[in-house]
Amino acid sequence: MTHPSPPAQPPVRRGRGRRPADQVRREVLRAAGELLLAEGMAGFTVEKVAALAGASRVTLYKWWPSKGALALEGYFGVVGPVLAFADTGDIAADLTAQLKAFVRLMRDTRAGIVVPQLIGQAQTDPDLAAVYRERYSGPRRALAVRALERAGQRGQLREGLDPEVVVDQLWGACYHRLLVPDRPLTEEFAEALVVNLLGGIGRPAPPRCPGDDAGR
Repeated sequence: MTHPSPPAQPPVRRGRGRRPADQVRREVLRAAGELLLAEGMAGFTVEKVAALAGASRVTLYKWWPSKGALALEGYFGVVGPVLAFADTGDIAADLTAQLKAFVRLMRDTRAGIVVPQLIGQAQTDPDLAAVYRERYSGPRRALAVRALERAGQRGQLREGLDPEVVVDQLWGACYHRLLVPDRPLTEEFAEALVVNLLGGIGRPAPPRCPGDDAGR
């Protein structure tokens, strides 16, 4: 697996001629993602991204309302392919694979440092918070919800299951270990989450005997 932790690249030198806007945007987002993973939020600035992408700061400020919003969109552009959600027809295997990919990304790359920084800054940056929901957490939640709904249609999950709650149980547990690191975030933990959730943690009640209620 290729880990998305590239070093920041030197500023791009451009020849004459204007680039199409969509090309500029792609190059800006690539530069933003690389810079963020290389230096974290502490070293991330719009000016540095503009220099790396060979774009003007005015253009960047026109497209993104804050440096946090730019950082988040650049981050997702880099890690999105790593977190692709498989659909093999086996919901247990697909959930396990997805959670393990998330664990490896957070554990083995600088994304594990960057994501808590982005979440922290989103508490005081409403533009970043909005982009986080619209471009990252919202779409990723929707992928998981659709996967669970398909599993329900295949008869792999009980009727009446709320997929939104399942998503919170699985990914919420991973984010808890990421943000409150008193226990390690491991692939074994990801496997156990899926096993416990799909298998249930309650012990079946013993069968009642016909005379159990006698004398009550």
